[in-house]
Amino acid sequence: MGLLNIISSIKDRAEKFLNEKNVVTDILGKMEEKTGIKKKVIALGAVSLTGLYLVYGYGASLLCNLIGFVYPAYYSVKAIESPCKEDDTKWLTYWVVYGVFSLGEFFSDIFLYWFPFYYAFKCLFLLWCMAPMSWNGSQIIYNKVVRPVFLRHEATVDNMVSDLGGKAMSAAENLTREVLTTLVKNKAMIIPSPPVAQSEAKSLPSTSGETSTAKVGPSEMNEERRDELSVD
Repeated sequence: MGLLNIISSIKDRAEKFLNEKNVVTDILGKMEEKTGIKKKVIALGAVSLTGLYLVYGYGASLLCNLIGFVYPAYYSVKAIESPCKEDDTKWLTYWVVYGVFSLGEFFSDIFLYWFPFYYAFKCLFLLWCMAPMSWNGSQIIYNKVVRPVFLRHEATVDNMVSDLGGKAMSAAENLTREVLTTLVKNKAMIIPSPPVAQSEAKSLPSTSGETSTAKVGPSEMNEERRDELSVD
């Protein structure tokens, strides 16, 4: 009975989505007009092809991540814009579980990559986490795993974050102080000191004898020397 309720809930949700006005339904409506095939059948065929591609296709990881991101992101934006807060809690819970799962997958992907049909099972897991029911995968994992671990270590994590914040602030202040000190020192070294006024050297006046000697040419000096020799 529980499985039938799940299938019925998924079917109702899918029909509601196909009756809404959005990009996907617009594309399906145009395809229905051109081919004459009902958009429900087209959507079912697209889902089947997607499943086969996840099993045998190349780039299944990208397709799987898009499935786990696009639909929840779309409804998360709608939840933010709506006045109701219940859908906000629902999608916040999904993103917490999605983040924990992605973190675990990062360290184990090298082993899970070789697991047969891994991306098909991953896609089913993400669809289970975002399923439109009160006890979907994200609610179960959060209440059974994430929440107990968080409450057990909440005080320790808060103290650690507070200490790291204080140390980061202190380191930023010290770094800023050192940078400012270095800039001030470099500025003092770059700016030149004012030039020292130097006294102009005054030329000494020449004596009359030196002036007259300087004015006597070499020919006159030779004649005077010749006269002195003749007198002797």
